[in-house]
Amino acid sequence: MKKRAFETWEYEEIELTFGTERVKKHPLLLSWEKAQYTIPEPYQTLLHHYQELLIDNADAWNEDELKFFFISPLIGLVSYETPHYKPFTQRNLSASFPEFDLEISGRVEFMLAKGKQHPRQPFFFLHEYKQERRRDNDPLGQLLISMLAAQQRNQADFPLYGSFVTGRFWFFVVLEGTQYDVSLAYDATQTNELHQIFAMLQKVKELIAVQHPVG
Repeated sequence: MKKRAFETWEYEEIELTFGTERVKKHPLLLSWEKAQYTIPEPYQTLLHHYQELLIDNADAWNEDELKFFFISPLIGLVSYETPHYKPFTQRNLSASFPEFDLEISGRVEFMLAKGKQHPRQPFFFLHEYKQERRRDNDPLGQLLISMLAAQQRNQADFPLYGSFVTGRFWFFVVLEGTQYDVSLAYDATQTNELHQIFAMLQKVKELIAVQHPVG
């Protein structure tokens, strides 16, 4: 069986290999983009602080700095810790596709999944934090291939949600079956767009609860 690492894939090759299809105006993505969330005043103050750091450094930070100084504090404010799923970072994920004589694997920057010590059933991915001027691989391809691996491992017919980040720009992705859709860029240096990014990250908790009710 052939083995391929996540970082070697581009989205066009994924489409040709797995039969995925990029569509426009997918209803799940349109619904996600309508997310609304009233941000508490203390959180608005913190978001403004992190935004100012991003404005000053978006074109200078490397990937680790972008993650450490902006993305991680933002995710911390969203607060994904629950008794039913939790965030995992820098975890390996793999899946086999016997029909293609292919095994894919790689490390995922961030995912929400069931499990205590190890991710068992992934729901949401935040993958490929790229510095703004770096273009040495395909961030959409990296996210999409990891979502396909999770889809294969989950062996369940429910959509997956994800996002990738290049500097100040956030893109949101939905994968349902073989169809996927990608949002336009949200610029985190613009306050209204940063608030919408935050609302969409909050919405993920509701999406998971609807698809995977507890009790």
